[in-house]
Amino acid sequence: MTVALRKADTFPQDVGASFMEKVRHAKSRALLLDYDGTLAPFTPDRTRAFPYREIPELVSRIMRTGTRVALISGRAATELVFLSGIHPHPEIWGSHGIERLRGDGSYEVDALPAEHRHALQLAARSLHSCGLDGRSETKPGSIAVHWRGLSTHEKGVIENKVKGLFASLVKDHGLQLLPFDGGLELRAPGKNKGDAVNTILAETGADVAAAYLGDDQTDENAFRAIKGRGISILVRNEPRPTMADLWLRPPDELSQFLRDWLVACGAER
Repeated sequence: MTVALRKADTFPQDVGASFMEKVRHAKSRALLLDYDGTLAPFTPDRTRAFPYREIPELVSRIMRTGTRVALISGRAATELVFLSGIHPHPEIWGSHGIERLRGDGSYEVDALPAEHRHALQLAARSLHSCGLDGRSETKPGSIAVHWRGLSTHEKGVIENKVKGLFASLVKDHGLQLLPFDGGLELRAPGKNKGDAVNTILAETGADVAAAYLGDDQTDENAFRAIKGRGISILVRNEPRPTMADLWLRPPDELSQFLRDWLVACGAER
């Protein structure tokens, strides 16, 4: 049975079935996937954020149908080669689209302006001086501070400290301080996940059946970018205000969606 995708009130009842029909008959297909919170459950130890059990095999099978699969994540691209368990690894856009790791192993990364590089170095030193190294993650173009797994009080202390440390960097150097599910990220302005979606869709052409699946506020740019050109799906246990067209719960409904995609591509369940 096809998974029953929940919809926004303004969306047609048969949107899920209609989209799978488009997948079935399309000349090309693109499946664009966030990682943390979408393919993998959140975990306090982010180095052990492995995907839901069935996901790697399902995604690998979808790739073998000729579907273009891309992981689009806030993580550094190389982390997902090992964490995702998808072999061979798909195209990976890391650090919100700043990095691009292709399936053949070729790698591209956008260079930051000197001012932004310097500002991020200052941020790293500030975090070190406050003893927050263990909760910080330095990536191309950003520094993330994580508090998942902490109490509400501990989270509040870190959040207030980080906002105070980074206030002048935001004001004086044009950096952005953005929330994500489980922390704050200081980012240089530039690309976001929507830019990665735009590039992929431009490369695949007009007659493509495309879907983007994500869970976080950082995925809203991607939902916005695919609007009118494909389908956007919020993957969360509970709904939230979103630009996405549909909502499904992981892991069972997520797995069923991927199985439905396989069937639409002519593969057996």
